[in-house]
Amino acid sequence: MEKAEWYIFSFLSCTYFLISCILFSKFTREQREPYMDEIFHVPQVQKYCEGRFNEWDPMITTLPGLYLVSVGIVKPSVWLVGWSGKVVCSTGMLRFINLLFSSGNLYLIYLILCKLHQTDKTASTSRRILSALALSSFPVLYFFTFLYYTDAGSTFFTLFAYLMCLYGSHKISGLLGFCAIMFRQTNIIWVVFCAGVLIAQKLTEAWKTKLTKKREDKVSTSTGASITEIKKVTQFMVEYILSTSNVKNLICLTWPYVMLLVGFLVFIVFNGGIVVGDRSSHEACLNFPQLFYFFSFTLAFSIFHSLSYQKIVNFIQSLKKHPIFFLSLTALSLFLVWKFTYVHKYLLADNRHYPFYVWKKIFQKHRLVPYILVPGYMFAAWSFADSLKSKSLFWNLMFCVCLVAATVPQKLLEFRYYILPYLIYRLNIQVPSVFRLVLELGLYTTVNALTFYLFLNRTFLWPDSKEVQRFMW
Repeated sequence: MEKAEWYIFSFLSCTYFLISCILFSKFTREQREPYMDEIFHVPQVQKYCEGRFNEWDPMITTLPGLYLVSVGIVKPSVWLVGWSGKVVCSTGMLRFINLLFSSGNLYLIYLILCKLHQTDKTASTSRRILSALALSSFPVLYFFTFLYYTDAGSTFFTLFAYLMCLYGSHKISGLLGFCAIMFRQTNIIWVVFCAGVLIAQKLTEAWKTKLTKKREDKVSTSTGASITEIKKVTQFMVEYILSTSNVKNLICLTWPYVMLLVGFLVFIVFNGGIVVGDRSSHEACLNFPQLFYFFSFTLAFSIFHSLSYQKIVNFIQSLKKHPIFFLSLTALSLFLVWKFTYVHKYLLADNRHYPFYVWKKIFQKHRLVPYILVPGYMFAAWSFADSLKSKSLFWNLMFCVCLVAATVPQKLLEFRYYILPYLIYRLNIQVPSVFRLVLELGLYTTVNALTFYLFLNRTFLWPDSKEVQRFMW
């Protein structure tokens, strides 16, 4: 990082933190008491602050990573400053820890962008900095910075693990991956993704070597030869995996992640599932339309990069060129919507969350609406894949597997589940132009402002409760 770039980024980081602190102050004054899931998280960490580590709220479904880190931060404050445990373990102080994670996320996102696009001459300083600012203020993630939730810390350790993986520090990456899992068990998927990045690199190198040795067998990478390409790549992967020496090399390369995966599988066996505590509302299922919701979500939040006149033209040309493929894909999507749409009870009952209104105002308007939306899903999925065409086929395959694992088993439509896959997608696409980044930052700022306004000023009451209710993600 050059000196001038460092000064600019440092100034903007300080400004970001200052603005977040002002918002935090307003947020905490208006909502002093624990809200939503905080009613479980805050009392639990307060028990840890008092040294009662053997007590556990059975309603909590995640591992105690957030609480352990919080105690590790607040306890030194008790010793150094002389504050009482009640002050440093208050709701406001605990929420402030996520503000620190948020600033860390800004820095990590910037470093990942620099690493991923270091050979891209168009990825200028201004583009990288604007991208980092936009992604760190990504509305779903940024809002939960101001509540004592696991999202900010979970994202921090996952991105840190990904960064170390990109730099080849796989032991440290594995350790950070363990921390990420301690915040949220499903982060094991992104630990596997880090291993998948390494495997994809090796497969790409081996594939290129094979093509070099067989120059006479030129395999086109154009869309027209995609079927031939897929057949040859599939055959190559099967041959590669069936080689004992290749498998040994991959295991030696990815052993920190393999150890974590094995340990996690042991945890699942002994725990009887991935969820700790209350499992009644966290049942796994094959909710394939979650993929469609994610693609639509991604298209909406990356609209200035994913949607353009030229992209629409390219999509139409692709439809004309491969009608059978798209018709088959549409038929499959209609079948998946028909047979694998699940609706969680929370989605229908909790009117504090945005997904409640999305479902009510769109999907419940008519029973045919979910099917009518399928062409839109097709474009969103195509746009998603088109944005990642600069990545290798093997990288895309690894990411696709992890994306399916992260979204499909979720019964509840919850936008927080999309944070990490969206960030990884957005980090890996080509860095957009300054103009598009300014539009993106403007969109995120507008959505954040609207979300905070609704949360703080548009409160309401339930008929059977005296507690103030607020709108949120």
